[in-house]
Amino acid sequence: MALLPIRTQFRGPAPKGGADQDIIDEALHYFKANVFFREFEIKSEADLVLIYLTLYTIECLKRLQKSATKNQAVQEMYTLAISKFDLPGDAGFPFKTGFAAPTSSQEADLMRQYFTQLRQELGLRICDKVFECDTGKPSKWWLCFSKRRFMDKTLSGPGQ
Repeated sequence: MALLPIRTQFRGPAPKGGADQDIIDEALHYFKANVFFREFEIKSEADLVLIYLTLYTIECLKRLQKSATKNQAVQEMYTLAISKFDLPGDAGFPFKTGFAAPTSSQEADLMRQYFTQLRQELGLRICDKVFECDTGKPSKWWLCFSKRRFMDKTLSGPGQ
C-alpha cells in the first residue's frame, strides 16, 4: 500500500505533505459522491487509501451523530482513531482483494501506524466540516450519509 504524504500534526510514518490538498482532503471532498458507488475501479495504490478513508469517514459520521459539541466530537474521533482495528489480511477486514496483507510484523506495524495517523487526521478534519461555525451543531447534510454503505462494505462489525 502507498504511503502518501499528508499535512498532519500527528506523528507517524506518512511523509509530510506540502501541497494544498492531500489524500484526506480528496477523500472528504469527494465523499458525498463516492459513497453512492457500488463498485470502484482501483487504478493505483492511492485508490486503496481513498477507499479506506471513505469507509472510515462513514464510521466517523456514525459516531458524530451522538456528539452534541465539537469538543466532544474531537474527543470521540481521537478515541475512535486509536482504538483497535483490523488490517488487511485479518478476518474482520472488509476487503479480501485489493489490499495486500502485510508480509512481516514490521510491515504490519508500519501499516497500523500509517492507518492510525490517517484516522487521527481525518477525524480532526471531519469535525471541522461537520460542525457549523455559527450554530456549533452538527450539519444534517453530513450526518445523513452515516447510514450509507460504500461498495456495500463497512469497517465495523455487524450490528455496530
